[in-house]
Amino acid sequence: MDQPKEPQGKNLRKTLKNRHIQLISLGGAIGTGLFYGSGESISLAGPAIIIAYLIGGLAIFMIVRAMSEMSVEDPKSGAFSYYATRYWSKRAGFVSGWNYWMNYVLVSMVELSVVGTFVNFWFPAIPAWVSAAFFLVIITAANLMGVSKFGEFEFWFAIIKIAAIVAMIIGGLAVVVMALPTANGLRASFANWFTVGGGFLPNGLMRHGANGQWTGLLMSLAVVMFSFGGTELIGITAGEASDPRRTIPKATNAIIWRILVFYILTLGVIMAVVPWNAIGKPNAQGMVVSPFVQIFDSVGVHAAAGILNFVCLTAVMSVYNSALYSNSRMLFSLARQGNAPRYLGRLSKGGVPYAGVLTSACIIALAVVVVFLWPQFAFNYLMSIATISAIINWSMIMVTEMLFRRAVARGEGPGDLAGRTGESALNALHFKLPFARVTPWAVLAFLAMIVVLMCFSPSYRVAVIAGPIWLIVLLVAYQLTQGRARQ
Repeated sequence: MDQPKEPQGKNLRKTLKNRHIQLISLGGAIGTGLFYGSGESISLAGPAIIIAYLIGGLAIFMIVRAMSEMSVEDPKSGAFSYYATRYWSKRAGFVSGWNYWMNYVLVSMVELSVVGTFVNFWFPAIPAWVSAAFFLVIITAANLMGVSKFGEFEFWFAIIKIAAIVAMIIGGLAVVVMALPTANGLRASFANWFTVGGGFLPNGLMRHGANGQWTGLLMSLAVVMFSFGGTELIGITAGEASDPRRTIPKATNAIIWRILVFYILTLGVIMAVVPWNAIGKPNAQGMVVSPFVQIFDSVGVHAAAGILNFVCLTAVMSVYNSALYSNSRMLFSLARQGNAPRYLGRLSKGGVPYAGVLTSACIIALAVVVVFLWPQFAFNYLMSIATISAIINWSMIMVTEMLFRRAVARGEGPGDLAGRTGESALNALHFKLPFARVTPWAVLAFLAMIVVLMCFSPSYRVAVIAGPIWLIVLLVAYQLTQGRARQ
């Protein structure tokens, strides 16, 4: 078993409080995908999208539980990359860490490239690249201030998103309870789930439409799963949590309730007020607007576009803030494992991995330039890597958890587990993965099904092709770096 090198000298500061971790994990799962992208998933499955979010939410919950089981026992920066190195192999740690780093570089690239559209809503004369550069500098500076400053930024970003969702839920429920007529002519009611546009499951489990596109409950699962991307950020925070044995379990177990409230209840209320088959369709002005704008309009808040624009701007900043944080910690961990250049393991006096922050920011800036120069290439091919890298990351977490348990049973567990063997050692785990003998295999089978379903979607098919190529690139890169290290 490869043992990653323990940090020498200065270490990361353990100053993230419970409220920071709770809101960081919540903010990571709520982004522009919910505010704008939910229309796509609803169009595929209709009201049955609620079931898709329940299934996908259970899968992502088990993935985070698997990672948290390891994080509670051995809280380290880099989380799953560190665990993959220790319990699997140095190669696995390299692939896991660089795959996750590239995923967030590409996600940041897309988020920063669209930030200009939100700024232009109020200031149309400002070039999009100026907006991207401004927010890149601001968020990078915030990350250099220290982890507590990052936690505060992310805390308030998440509060803004939560406030918008709660306002929508309260407004929508009020319209439903009073059975008020809405702008679409229907009275708001949860009965609309079953009576509008073919009922609760209008497209069945899977249907080949007249336009050649596949729809249905199963096809919506791919969209749903990727909307949960970022939830695993809980594990990255473990290395800087002030009390990981208390805060990590609390934040992890709260995920299932956040999914129920912020996804299922939100979409359920939207489809009670706005017919599901009208969501994501052009309005009277010929524009496709967010489901949130549609429901605010139905409630009579016609300033919804401006409100949502502000919320989405903060959501974009939140994603980049989280991406830069997680990427800098991942580079720090990779450097300490010997899987990245040594300079990336440097810390400032305040315990910030400044080399990782600045390096990630520079690469992201270059990626944003690529988007502005070659948008089709960036969105069609680079984002396909980001899409499949999430599947790779989640799969490696589940495999690593199984190997972690085997190591614990052999008496090679971390901390106070060391020396204990067999069931006694496994029973001593503080935050066990439920049904750990079968859960990892069930999640891996589910993720394999998602990959198969992606083959039926033109927008996701390129990601399935890109996946093996991307893995080969990472494996070749590992061999090249190891060859140089031995010279």
